[in-house]
Amino acid sequence: MKNFQGSVKSKLQKQGTSIFAIMSALAQEHKAINLSQGFPDFEISQKLIELVNKYMKKGYNQYAPMTGVAELREQISLKVESLYGAKYDPQKEINITAGATQALHTTIASIIQDDDEVIVFEPAYDAYVPLIKLHGGIVKFAELKLPDYRIDWQEVKKIISNRTRMIIINSPHNPTGSVLHPGDLEELEKITKDSEIIILSDEVYEHFVFDNIRHESVCRYPELASRSFVVGSFGKTFHATGWKTGFILAPENLMEKFRKIHQFVVFTCNTPIQHAIAEFLTDSTNYEDLGKFYQRKRDYFLKLIEGSRFDVIPSYGTYFQLLNYSKITDEPEDKFAIRMTKEFKLASIPVSAFYRENTDNKVLRFCFAKEENTLEKAAEILCRI
Repeated sequence: MKNFQGSVKSKLQKQGTSIFAIMSALAQEHKAINLSQGFPDFEISQKLIELVNKYMKKGYNQYAPMTGVAELREQISLKVESLYGAKYDPQKEINITAGATQALHTTIASIIQDDDEVIVFEPAYDAYVPLIKLHGGIVKFAELKLPDYRIDWQEVKKIISNRTRMIIINSPHNPTGSVLHPGDLEELEKITKDSEIIILSDEVYEHFVFDNIRHESVCRYPELASRSFVVGSFGKTFHATGWKTGFILAPENLMEKFRKIHQFVVFTCNTPIQHAIAEFLTDSTNYEDLGKFYQRKRDYFLKLIEGSRFDVIPSYGTYFQLLNYSKITDEPEDKFAIRMTKEFKLASIPVSAFYRENTDNKVLRFCFAKEENTLEKAAEILCRI
């Protein structure tokens, strides 16, 4: 097809292809084991598949309500109250979304206006910054502190201004696997008290927390919850990332702003999948033991690579493991990740891709949401490098 000859300026002029797409394509090209992009290589629950089929056959194939299927919102409300002691009205304070990234996008679109400042912690999930810029916001960066990727709250205080409109937090954290602790939420509460700052809390890995650590959801903290959007993901929780089904929680006055935008972005989401997840949630064992499930995978992966020259950076949540390779080579992260994919047939993600200045700490991210034989093959490669 002939290209358009007129002048077209992208709203994200400098934005390239995401590192996830690049590394996954490279893995496919070189037939490498793909521990780069965050998706499982094992099957989802057969029961859940049967439920989707059931609701399709029952005729639940037309538009759901804009806010989402009522039964699903009710189950989310019950789950959140059971886990975190917080009561969200299913009608007014819960909305189903086409995945977590849509929830992030719509939240930012509903709140951020030209020159509003948003604080983002680096390394950061790669969608945050482009979405802020897309809606005219200004990103203020705070860097998580090594070796355990913790927030320096004194630094946060210094960069807050009268234009700060939002702070984005992410726990368990992608890409590092770090988690927020009670003291972190208490500091955030103090910092934002008597302000107009909105919190966007990305909690898509809420059920993947290890070593008997409690997930510190914003929902546990009433003052914070009153100014927060909380994002969750059924795609992550139930190993079905391709279903792109998530949800968002917010107090009624904030949810009203969200829905004004949401109705014109996707309007609604997949109907039979919503009904299926609603029924699946009635059995809490379908999500309560996920932390133990993924901890076993983490521990198995770490045991397999004990003889390697990679240094382990502790992962307390998500299904990602960071490994430091500074004992192996001085190559930049992106170059080493590409060489590993081509020469050793193992794909990972350079953590430098999650920094605006490509900060290089000689650290790669590996996804361990894989079958044991996949982890064994990957570990064998890592022990050879």
